[in-house]
Amino acid sequence: MKKFCLCFFLLLIFSSNFIYAESIKIGLGSCLDQDYPQPIWQSIKKENLNYFIFLGDNVYGDTRYGSLRKMKSAYDKQKEVLPDFLNDISIFSIWDDHDFGINDGGADYRFKRQAQELYLDFWEIAKEDDRSNRDGIYFSKDEIFFDKKFKFIFLDTRFFRSKLKGKKSNYIENIEPDATILGDTQWMWFKNELKSDFDFLFIFSSIQIIAKDHRFEKWSNFPNERAKLFELIEQFNDKTILFSGDRHRAGIYKKNGIIEITSSSMNKPGSSFNETDNYLIGKTYPQENYGFLEIFKNTIQIKIKDVDGKDLVTVAQKY
Repeated sequence: MKKFCLCFFLLLIFSSNFIYAESIKIGLGSCLDQDYPQPIWQSIKKENLNYFIFLGDNVYGDTRYGSLRKMKSAYDKQKEVLPDFLNDISIFSIWDDHDFGINDGGADYRFKRQAQELYLDFWEIAKEDDRSNRDGIYFSKDEIFFDKKFKFIFLDTRFFRSKLKGKKSNYIENIEPDATILGDTQWMWFKNELKSDFDFLFIFSSIQIIAKDHRFEKWSNFPNERAKLFELIEQFNDKTILFSGDRHRAGIYKKNGIIEITSSSMNKPGSSFNETDNYLIGKTYPQENYGFLEIFKNTIQIKIKDVDGKDLVTVAQKY
């Protein structure tokens, strides 16, 4: 009887550990090439995460002309090299161009539905999941932390996106009236998600939302879409954090009280040129990095860390 009581007590402790934890820990990252070493996972494992979120370019399976001949083998290899500890935590993902199928690709990519099938298969998305039954990989999740509802909104910035204007890596604004990033259906879905009750909002986009001054892909290439997004979330400015990847450099940005953390790249460091932005807090970090959120009862601590787990920049958000 004593042995039974002890076992039951231990089971209760372990099953309640997540519920009564002092904090919730979320890791984030993007740009993870299956053909490159991935030492960053050693530091990420030490964080004892509850969640990890893949922000896009989770494999490099694209080819120059958009063939998907490499994508399946890229996913197969990535599955073999991802660390086992990810099996024990909650995983969420969105895609970007290199796991969408073509560099800087959008709605005109001819193999996008086949690419979505490969994505769904790799991430083991259930057949009854909305993503398995509609165009695009956008979705949402509601999570309860410290008796507060956190809404996670994951956007698809590829499947419906209009053509970019300007030359590659030197893009200019597309101000055509019907130019879009999310497309009509996803926009309608997004608006409905914002009508639900929540205490704090996380929005995940593969490309940067706040940054304006660089010449690469970003929401600012579609200024009407960017303005529409900020108008919709204006009422939640004090309880919203944005997340993005893509850039092969990390940084933290702030606009109208909203913080965005860009975490990129996990194993393909960027060029070490100096980049500034009117909304940038401090500087950008081209070295290998990951994002780290720790949610406490009343505060969210936001960090970018290097490959060794060293803090590069830290900010905090109350809720």
